[in-house]
Amino acid sequence: MATYNSLRMRKPFKIFLMTTGGLLGTLLLAAVAFNFLSPELGGKPTKAERVAFARTGHYRDGEFRNLQPTEVMTGGSTISTMWKFLTQTTPHADPPGPLPLQKLDSLTITQKTPELVRVTWFGHSATLVEIAGQNVLLDPMLSIGMGPARWATPKRYNPELAIRPEQLPAIAAVLISHDHYDHLDYQTVQKIKDKVGVFCVPLGIGAHLRAWGVAPEHIREVSWGDSVRLPGLTLTSTPSRHFSGRGLGNRNSTLWTSWVIKSAAKRLFYTGDGGYGAHFADIGRQYGPFDLALVECGQYNEDWAEIHMRPEQSVQAALDVRARVMLPVHWGAFTEARHPWNEPVRRASAAAKAHPELLFTTPRLGQPVVLGALLPQEHWWEALSIEGNR
Repeated sequence: MATYNSLRMRKPFKIFLMTTGGLLGTLLLAAVAFNFLSPELGGKPTKAERVAFARTGHYRDGEFRNLQPTEVMTGGSTISTMWKFLTQTTPHADPPGPLPLQKLDSLTITQKTPELVRVTWFGHSATLVEIAGQNVLLDPMLSIGMGPARWATPKRYNPELAIRPEQLPAIAAVLISHDHYDHLDYQTVQKIKDKVGVFCVPLGIGAHLRAWGVAPEHIREVSWGDSVRLPGLTLTSTPSRHFSGRGLGNRNSTLWTSWVIKSAAKRLFYTGDGGYGAHFADIGRQYGPFDLALVECGQYNEDWAEIHMRPEQSVQAALDVRARVMLPVHWGAFTEARHPWNEPVRRASAAAKAHPELLFTTPRLGQPVVLGALLPQEHWWEALSIEGNR
């Protein structure tokens, strides 16, 4: 009888294993297929390029390294962290509806003077900087979905953007901070590559762009401290504290960076992604002060505390680089961490109040910030908070 009951128990358990095993196997095969077949994965640096990477002093044993020891996962394994993300509910992780959006007329971008410095944030980190009479585009993730498996990745809060990538005028330079999908978007690159003068990217990312049909003469790969010079403009790569990788087995095969944008009259800084560290003060001493800093502020968690800043650290980073104005980015588009969608801007805004020397600007999506003019400081997210809490 015991044997019979055991057999009866084993049969549904075997069916369960076959079912779940088949599902997991299918997902694994899909992941492998994406890793080798999807064009979104990009390319791989050549052996000669990897030899050159090693001469920078930032690349060892086949991987780029941070200036200070950095753990990608500080709260356990990647699997345990993903399990928490999938199984734990975060109140108000998404807004109750689309965020307020100000449509950007492409004609206004063509109407500028060399003295104008205008910054337009599109959500997450994608930002247009108009400076020295030229257009500079930062981390242009301008798609609604993200990555090759869009059914499995976070969806953008808004079903449309302030401007479609194909509506953008000529772009002098695209600056990429690192190759994660929420910063380097294959679909956007396909739509804008023929109107971009030069893609300025960290070491290794040129392989992605070449695989996507960008001509090599339109790509400039840089290490920390390298500069790209355009008429009236200098674009300098500076350190950040992060990691990279777009597929299975290529973590840290490309570099990550922050950016200094300098004209004859103004200086701007973009942190890219990364944890807090002494590099901000170093950048402030060497390249500051800055008229405006676009600072990562969002998608943080104690499980990855060394590769993304908490909001209070974001404010400190702006102070460290000696910024006059801080514009928080890396929020307002996707939910990629276990915190309420507007917590980053609420906490950073509160922290900035203790530092009257730092102006904190919070434009709506698509609302231009013009240096020398009145800065947008409306707490527009508060009305959405009240609505979402009802």
